[in-house]
Amino acid sequence: MGSKNKLRRFRENETFSNVIQPTRKEVIDGFSLKGNWHTLFNNSNPIVLELGCGKGEYTIALARKNPNINYIGVDIKGARFWRGAKIALEENLTNVAFLRSQIELIDLLFVENEVDEIWITFPDPQIKYTRTKHRLTNAEFLKKYHFILKSEGIVHLKTDSEFMHGYTLGLLHGEGHEIMYAHHDIYKNYHAPEEVTTTQTFYESQYLEIGKPITYIKFRLRY
Repeated sequence: MGSKNKLRRFRENETFSNVIQPTRKEVIDGFSLKGNWHTLFNNSNPIVLELGCGKGEYTIALARKNPNINYIGVDIKGARFWRGAKIALEENLTNVAFLRSQIELIDLLFVENEVDEIWITFPDPQIKYTRTKHRLTNAEFLKKYHFILKSEGIVHLKTDSEFMHGYTLGLLHGEGHEIMYAHHDIYKNYHAPEEVTTTQTFYESQYLEIGKPITYIKFRLRY
């Protein structure tokens, strides 16, 4: 994407009513929507996050299917989720918002027990050991998710990375969390949850075309 196109998207994002872009300082000093996200949606419906939402395809697809649930796509790259935000406005999807922020700050963006579910779709597996702290399912991130999730809140991990799948399963088993479902190739498992196989990202459809397995884990965090 050219720099001019990125700048145009950044400017458009600033005009979108469904895009929130706090500065890091604003988040650290006390984010105004923390604990008040329902005021943005004007309802008290459940809140579901997609972390590392990219272009926002998954967030949009879930919002279309579930109008009584509020979805927030979170990503630091605003030029990417610009497309999802634009589609949501064009389709008048009032249950969608996009938050431009670093995921490491997630526990400063939401209060304890504010979120019902979290989706992590096709994150960078950060395979090198030196990148462990950036894996979205490492032990520190899981603690942050547990803090913002309601007591029975669910986390979904969908990825094409066998490494990420295995790493996360091992961590969940080792820490004693509740694994509700796990499979290394959900499109070859007829018992896979419908919500997982009927919604796809652009890259996911490309992976499927070349026969690359898609893995999935559904779990609850228990501390």
